[in-house]
Amino acid sequence: MSYTLEKLEKSQVKFDFAVDQDAFSKAIDKAYEKSKHKFSIAGFRKGHVPKKVIEGYYGKEVFYEDAMDIIIPEEYGAALDKEADVDVVAQPSLADFKVNDDGSVNFTLIVTVKPEVKLGEYKGIEVEKKAAKVTAKEVDEKIAQEQEKQVRLVDVDGAAENGNIVSIDFVGSVNGEKFEGGSAENYELELGSGTFIPGFEDQLVGVKAGDDKDVVVTFPKDYQAENLAGKEAVFACHVHGVKRKELPKLDDEFAKDVSEFDTLAEYKADVKKQLEKDAETRVEREFEDALVEKIVDGATLEVPQDMIDQEAEEMVQEYEYRLMYQGLKFEDYLKYMNNVRGEGEPEVTRETIIDQYKPQAANAVKVRLVMEAIVKAENLTVEDKEIDAKLAEMAEKAGQDLETYKKKVKREQIDYVVNSLLSEKLLARLKELNPAKKPATKKSTKKAAEDAGAQE
Repeated sequence: MSYTLEKLEKSQVKFDFAVDQDAFSKAIDKAYEKSKHKFSIAGFRKGHVPKKVIEGYYGKEVFYEDAMDIIIPEEYGAALDKEADVDVVAQPSLADFKVNDDGSVNFTLIVTVKPEVKLGEYKGIEVEKKAAKVTAKEVDEKIAQEQEKQVRLVDVDGAAENGNIVSIDFVGSVNGEKFEGGSAENYELELGSGTFIPGFEDQLVGVKAGDDKDVVVTFPKDYQAENLAGKEAVFACHVHGVKRKELPKLDDEFAKDVSEFDTLAEYKADVKKQLEKDAETRVEREFEDALVEKIVDGATLEVPQDMIDQEAEEMVQEYEYRLMYQGLKFEDYLKYMNNVRGEGEPEVTRETIIDQYKPQAANAVKVRLVMEAIVKAENLTVEDKEIDAKLAEMAEKAGQDLETYKKKVKREQIDYVVNSLLSEKLLARLKELNPAKKPATKKSTKKAAEDAGAQE
């Protein structure tokens, strides 16, 4: 094997390979054996046509492409084994290919590699960390949410008001013709919730159990069902009943029903404690994000487009998986998005969604590259005992002993554990190197202003 390596701009390198006649000839022989069954020539059984005959019939170049498909991975793989510093991030592209008169071959591959990262200052950076505060109002709102879950529906002997629940049958029609999806029985609709199209719920205010009422509405012009968009419809409604919400009283009995505590005061104290814990977690995450953002902004690097494209593709794949988990196919999602797009808006395709993800992907790749550079600069590593400790936790949750669990663990799962542990170490080191700056209080702000005035 013979090759030369040259660094190019924009995080690319060029491999120039020279393959001798003997190696290329052997690759052609392999290509012939692989594809000879495809050729049919009179006088020969299919799959038994001699190589010379095929070359004479189709030209000697007939096996070149398949031969290069054999040579390129072999030569490229061997070169990468020798070039430990070449960190490839995308598939190579064939830039040049030439078969010489003596039967030897020259070809050129252009390869995208990880860019060089020039770290800025990542020690002693000042980032403010907010105070984790929980107000009495937030505690009351959280309890009100739980109170809402315990609501009872009570029959109303009178006219329906906003906030009431009406149980209705309805049949919708346009120009006297019923339309698909326009009918339902015993549908419970909360008036004022905005669940139905504008005007529908308003016209049911004042109805009573047993009433029949025609609700006349006009579908919005941008309605997702094009056959109904902008059209007037009549919904024949029959009211089965009207109910109002009755919230449970906030007292010790309520606390016993929704928690492990005997008194409302104890329950409130626990709700506040949980909210404070959530607030501390949120504040800590915001501090970490702000710190990382500041460090990344101070670094210098040029993210290769290949890395951005690959990251965006992976983000869309992850979105596909989330949709599948919810029982929705990606193709159906695209149809829905195209049905609701406004007039003149471009068609939504997989490619347009990938393009939308690219700015986010570019930032994600940049953050990852800078963090990797800091891991290297700080000599952060994960030891085997740390991996085993994490696997032991996972094994315990799975109800298995460590050795049995380790035999079933795949390489991808080990890599995930290593990356998670390394990320934890990295964040811990960054926070150690950059202690959080406490937010200025009103008192300290006032004193700073007085000091500034005294200096004038």
